[in-house]
Amino acid sequence: MRVKKAVVLLSGGLDSATALALARARGFDCYALSMDYGQRHAAELGAARRVAAALGAIEHKMVRVDLGAIGGSALTDPSIAVPEQPGEGIPPTYVPARNTLFLALALGWAEVLGALDLFIGVNALDYSGYPDCRPEFIEAFQRLADLATKAGVEGARFRIHAPLIHMTKAQIIRAGTELGVDYGLTLSCYQADDEGRACGRCDSCRLRAQGFHEAGMPDPTRYRSGPAS
Repeated sequence: MRVKKAVVLLSGGLDSATALALARARGFDCYALSMDYGQRHAAELGAARRVAAALGAIEHKMVRVDLGAIGGSALTDPSIAVPEQPGEGIPPTYVPARNTLFLALALGWAEVLGALDLFIGVNALDYSGYPDCRPEFIEAFQRLADLATKAGVEGARFRIHAPLIHMTKAQIIRAGTELGVDYGLTLSCYQADDEGRACGRCDSCRLRAQGFHEAGMPDPTRYRSGPAS
């Protein structure tokens, strides 16, 4: 019987942890891939290690991609402030080409592993301002995967899974909780401190806190001074 393998992009946040749990629940042997891309803090990489171990990843690979070298994002350039209030249009926390690069690396590893399935925890409801979190981006990368790989041109068909793309944060939290995800291991903050405590004020923290509230579940996040109201 052929073993089903999947490469799962794992940031250490709530969404990617849930995507890993869903991939495992669907019967895949999961290979977790995290990126040290020059983000503001390394605490999320520690969270990714904890989540990969807790959710039984067969292997967890950490790859360095220095997106700080090109800048252009509040997450990679310390001179650009992380907004603490919702704005219009594409937010300054958008990282140019991030998911395109991450999926490309996941695709390469998948081909080496003989895996045809890739999981990414993008969400179009929370992050509709990000061009690389939208369904049309996932569909386009699906087509690219079959055109740009040896496996694809020889007849294999890759599948890009974005199981959270149409879910609310509360729905994501409920689904993960049913699958045994310990969200206390995860970190979603854009500007966590060196101890891994969340700011409670950035957009990601607000969405996360709102999700736990709407799911009717206690928020296990460690905050520096509590979530913003």
